Amino acid sequence: MGQLRTSPPPPRATELERWDLGTAAELRQLRASLCAALTRYGLAQGEELDEVPGLVVLVATELASNALRHGIPPTIVTLLAADDCFILDVADHDLASVPELAETHPLDSGGRGLLLAQSVSLAVGWYATDDTKNIWASFPR
Repeated sequence: MGQLRTSPPPPRATELERWDLGTAAELRQLRASLCAALTRYGLAQGEELDEVPGLVVLVATELASNALRHGIPPTIVTLLAADDCFILDVADHDLASVPELAETHPLDSGGRGLLLAQSVSLAVGWYATDDTKNIWASFPR
């Protein structure tokens, strides 16, 4: 269907929290810890999860699941902040593949993670370092 835009996250972003995942079983802890981090760094406690925290957690789960399923571990999930947005960065160690937006059909059981990220975030992109392939999404702060 297409490729994601190649671009690093904004350079002024500051790392707030980081999680290293080795298995899908760790996704549950990631969700809880990420939600707590969003509250600590600027979201009012008690906000409904269908707003920014819920969307960040949903996208984190989808991107980390993809990285665990298709990438090379460990998967690294990083929450960053810029002045006006949160940035979620998910990295794996498979430098041989390029993130692509899958063409999905209604009965497909997967392949919607990147499309979901694009539909609920401000922007989505990807970049590679010497060691990792990173997919990022930004959300209003």
